[in-house]
Amino acid sequence: IYSYHDDGQTKCIPEVNGGQMMIRLVGGFMNEEREDAALLQKSPWDDIGSSSPSLLEKEKPIFVSDGIKLIADFGVSSFALNNETIVKEFAELDIFEGSKLFSLLAGTFNGRVSAHLRPQPDLPSSKSGGAKGMLGPSKLINPLEAYEIDFAGSSVFLKIKESSSTLDHRRIIMPTETTFEVKILESTVDMALEGETECEIQWDFQGSSPVLQVTPVGQTPANASHEDKKQAALLISPLRQGRLNLTVSSVGGISIKKAATSRDDREGLYNWKFFNALVSPDDDSAAHIMEVLHDKRTMTTVIQVIELINDELSKILNYILTQVWRAKEIFDQEGVSDPAEAIPGHKMARLVSLFLCGDVNQVDNILPIIRRITAGEGLDLVRTKELLREHVEAYETWAPEIDRAVRWAEVMLGPMAAPTPYVENGVPPLSELPCFAKQFVGIPSAKELYEILLDRRQLPLDPYFSSLISTIAPYMSFRQIEYVLRIRKSSDWQSDDLRRLRYVYSIKRKVLEISESYGGLAFLPQNYLVGIFVGEATRASLRARSRQQQQKQEQQFIQQSFSTKKKRTTLSTLRGRRAAAPQANALSETIFEDFVMSPASRVASQTNLLKQEKQAQEKISQGKKLRQFYIGEDATPTDITITDRYELGDSLLGPQDVAILLQAGLTSSMKASTVVQLNQRMLLDLMASQPRSFAVAVLAEIGMPGGQGSSRGLASALMSLLELDQSSFIPAHRLDMHALLESWLPGFKIPRREDYLAGGRWARQSFYEAIFGVAKNIIEDAERYMALKGHIQRFRHNVETDPIPVPKESELEMINVGIEYDKSSMPKFPSLPPEKLSEAIEKAKDLISSADRQGEIAIAELEKSNGKTVDSELCKTAIGIYQEAFDACAAVVKLDPLSFQADWFKQFYRRNYDALMVKSLYDNIMEDVDKVRSWMDALRRGASQVAQTENHNFMKNSSILLNKLNAIEENEPEIELQEESLPTFFANPEKHSQQELIDAIIDAVFFNKNEQEQLMKDPLVRLLIPNRPGHYNFTVISAMGVITEGKHGTELEAAIKRLYKERGITTIRADTGTARSFEFNASKIEDAIIAAVNLKKPFGLLGYSQGCANILMCESLLRSGTPLQQKFLTTSNSGLVCRQLLFSAANGSVHGPSTNAKVQRLIAMCEDFFKYQQGYFSRAFITFFLELLNNFMDSPPFQNFMGGAQSFLPEGSKAFWREGQHLPQVPTCVLRGVMEKHTTPESLEMISNVLTKQSGSALHDSQVHVYDAVGHPVYTKNRNGRVLENCDMGGAVQRCHHWSPLDEEVAFLKTKRDAIQGSFDCAKDRHVYPWIDVNVRFGFIEYASEAKKAGK
Repeated sequence: IYSYHDDGQTKCIPEVNGGQMMIRLVGGFMNEEREDAALLQKSPWDDIGSSSPSLLEKEKPIFVSDGIKLIADFGVSSFALNNETIVKEFAELDIFEGSKLFSLLAGTFNGRVSAHLRPQPDLPSSKSGGAKGMLGPSKLINPLEAYEIDFAGSSVFLKIKESSSTLDHRRIIMPTETTFEVKILESTVDMALEGETECEIQWDFQGSSPVLQVTPVGQTPANASHEDKKQAALLISPLRQGRLNLTVSSVGGISIKKAATSRDDREGLYNWKFFNALVSPDDDSAAHIMEVLHDKRTMTTVIQVIELINDELSKILNYILTQVWRAKEIFDQEGVSDPAEAIPGHKMARLVSLFLCGDVNQVDNILPIIRRITAGEGLDLVRTKELLREHVEAYETWAPEIDRAVRWAEVMLGPMAAPTPYVENGVPPLSELPCFAKQFVGIPSAKELYEILLDRRQLPLDPYFSSLISTIAPYMSFRQIEYVLRIRKSSDWQSDDLRRLRYVYSIKRKVLEISESYGGLAFLPQNYLVGIFVGEATRASLRARSRQQQQKQEQQFIQQSFSTKKKRTTLSTLRGRRAAAPQANALSETIFEDFVMSPASRVASQTNLLKQEKQAQEKISQGKKLRQFYIGEDATPTDITITDRYELGDSLLGPQDVAILLQAGLTSSMKASTVVQLNQRMLLDLMASQPRSFAVAVLAEIGMPGGQGSSRGLASALMSLLELDQSSFIPAHRLDMHALLESWLPGFKIPRREDYLAGGRWARQSFYEAIFGVAKNIIEDAERYMALKGHIQRFRHNVETDPIPVPKESELEMINVGIEYDKSSMPKFPSLPPEKLSEAIEKAKDLISSADRQGEIAIAELEKSNGKTVDSELCKTAIGIYQEAFDACAAVVKLDPLSFQADWFKQFYRRNYDALMVKSLYDNIMEDVDKVRSWMDALRRGASQVAQTENHNFMKNSSILLNKLNAIEENEPEIELQEESLPTFFANPEKHSQQELIDAIIDAVFFNKNEQEQLMKDPLVRLLIPNRPGHYNFTVISAMGVITEGKHGTELEAAIKRLYKERGITTIRADTGTARSFEFNASKIEDAIIAAVNLKKPFGLLGYSQGCANILMCESLLRSGTPLQQKFLTTSNSGLVCRQLLFSAANGSVHGPSTNAKVQRLIAMCEDFFKYQQGYFSRAFITFFLELLNNFMDSPPFQNFMGGAQSFLPEGSKAFWREGQHLPQVPTCVLRGVMEKHTTPESLEMISNVLTKQSGSALHDSQVHVYDAVGHPVYTKNRNGRVLENCDMGGAVQRCHHWSPLDEEVAFLKTKRDAIQGSFDCAKDRHVYPWIDVNVRFGFIEYASEAKKAGK
């Protein structure tokens, strides 16, 4: 067989001889005759002599009882593949213009393709749950989708006789008889491309290694003499034979589960972890790669290979590796295995001195530099350069580069001024702004959509409404589509509309999976998967267009499509989508008359197309009005014209779907492949075939995932989009991406990179900053689309002008004084006679007053008797009255769920929360839980410097401790502090009275002096009132901080275990991710909520740091979601009843804008560096590194980091609070902290000081300020913010740091000073116990026994 292929980049000439194929279709039952015939059947491979054992063996009869099985056995006795590929110029690697890569591959191959088409075994449940949805087969599955294909048993075996690749003076030769084999072990894929594939890959280089040969430039390895050739082996011996098991997910993700690199399946450096670290890195990959870097045998081989490619590069790499090995030797000699051992300043100075000059003579010069950094004052440039100049031999040679590196370090390590956040009042949701709302007339809101769907469900939907829903379906969320299809029978819809809805559902389900899994080598096969359904979705969009045009003939003019006799391809049909658009000039028609232009290329080539289309649209739409049904009941026929409305696209892929797929292509590791380029072109053509608002919406989705604008993410995407690889297209068919974007963004001038390089017109300016400015403007202009998205996807329970929900007590007061109060928008709670509520309130107030009076008497009695215990009759009486007050307050809550917002109730609630905080600490001390006693002693020693009740001896002992701590910092590590040498108080609590312990706890733990005094006087604190024993009917859903292991995390693990043992409370850890976006983490919390709802118990949300923003986002999305999602929060026996925010970062942090400014400056500095290097390196070299920078900024880890960091930025926080909706009947507790010197972990010292410098305030916990860590928005004021402020019950500020809930998670950072201070030994129970107990006390959480009696 001879053929020829040439795509302009690669010319391929394959030759195949002696090929055979046998195809068998098997189905039905096997009888005796067929079995005998099968046994006697001769294998076609007997004549070929395959070396594959699996094909030589006689097969057993194939029996298929269900479905049809295709078996195709094939084999080729010899083949040859000759390729010729054009290679881009790269002068530094001696690759010049006109260079070509010539490759030859010759050998034999054989194998089998096995495909078993059969019905799916578990249809009803296979499509349910999680991201795949909750719809049964009757709703979604057509007859074809009920089948699956099993590819298990397929295999291919390749034996290489000759293989070489030659590029000018270099050649790679493969060993003869090298074999490769791929076997599919398991692979079941349904018609929706759902399923995983596991295959085994084996290779054997027959003990040899591929060889790299190099000759002098101008010669070729084939013609050069032996003396002129240099060669090196490419593989070390362990990698020359092996096998691995590779799993491919349904979205094209690769992971390696098992591997062996020797004939004996044994573990070693090159086990499956090594291959997985290269392909699909995980948390352990970095450590494994470091082990490889420290393996001198491997690295020596790498250096030898690179030396043949470029001698200068090998010298640089050799120098770097030598320093890496030297650093490891120093760490080993000094006994440093964890970061904690290198964090102390004296130790770090010693290590740096050893690394720089080989001894410790420079410790005294290095220590001040380190102390300046940890003090938050930044790097001392002068001293640092002097040290480097004196001790780095290559300093003079690389002075400019080292100088830039030091300046980069100065930016990274120093404080950076950031804009101060400001309070913005009256910030309604975007969809409620009049300038946007008037454009959405005729487009149903989420609330209208659900009301119509749920109205008269026994009748079919109005055909016009059915069509309308199918039109806006691509703009709806996945959960909405799922709910819409679930809530209505198939017969209620028009057949075409139902088909479109189901198709959009299947697309969004797949895109939702891809949205969290794309980019890099880990998703190498994904491009082919994306190509399949992008092409199909595009074709389906084209088929739907004619119907959409027919239904919108009063809204837009009908465009004529090209007509041809033969069947057109998807691309050619797409290119005809704008055929009716007027031509920009006659010249463009002449140039491109021989081929049909795509929509994207047509738009990019016509500069005045916008003006012409606008004129045509205005002329066509003149005098036309929308139907009364379409524009709303209150509109008159002259109110709204077509041009006033937001123009929706007719694509089956929504803007969010296209944005995700574009991002997947931009981050692909195969950008130069034809598959990726075709996928990107189809998406661009699809965007260009839609209204311009669609393209803007796509860009908005790239830059504003979840509505939180990220100019940084969009800027990196724009840079990649402008540099889109189009090498697979001939020059005439390539797009001018700048012109295309400018046509979509009228008034924008898209910067070109060449103008900002050395010699360009804007060489002194930053290209990145110019792109960043464009991205920022795009996000600002995209508010129109984000308003539409909120209008369609978010159920608004109230508008901004509705009154705030208030307790019924306040309602009655307003009515009594004659204030009008509109109840129509208030939450619907059971009605009751006002007299009954008033009586319950008065009773509760009287009991609180009576309990306080009795409590004061009891405390006075305790003081007279030296306060030994609270077991006296007076104390018991006071406790009894307080418990009656608790029950009375709980009764009020049952009558009015908003009653806790009243001032008297909130004050009493707050007192109880603080009192239970003290009691939790007291119980931990008395029961000797964890290391609470030693922590309290350390806390008390540190607080003694400001306490007024400490005696002279204690102060003296504390000064001794501080001197010893300072000695450790002054490079005297030999001083050991024995625990018994330190002053103690809590170590022997039985030696002190209850009231003395309470006083000591308040002095040591609480920061604010006024709050200390209030706590000292409060009988609730003094009496240590417990809740009665018993299990609670409650579930905790936790979402931890920005760095977390999700459901596998161990934060507060000991406290959670005690909570389950003592109170029967189950804790579900949400599987949130490290530095992930609001949307991603919220979806994981929603999964945890669904699990909690299935337990049929009420639940509370526990958030820590960024987890606070995540739980509030999840609550908002559920509150704004489908009726089913809303029920997750409000169901009586399994709804949300309370919140706990630990060190909340929901209002952002000064770290956010400061880090953002640092990143901006560092990128600009890198750009300046490359401009400087242009005089020394080729354009290809500079372009290569710029592409590396682009790839890094487009990579999923970077994008995920930017998405996670967005919550710390003012704009991200504003967008979050602006659109939020939260339940008004849910109380919120908070735990806030202020960090002092004696509570500062050594690892947080620099971060803390930098935050103080950047903000001008030391009232923070190292991450967030105490005035920001509250349970309501501080800087964005709107109706929902006031609702949350009414729910915020507060909590006394404590002396602690931001990592207070952590212990084992930061064990590798614990230093000796941290151990002495007990920095991470703090009481963990106080983070959860007081919150739960106070809500039990006031009836928000019930006892399990009471719930059982009530039938809940």
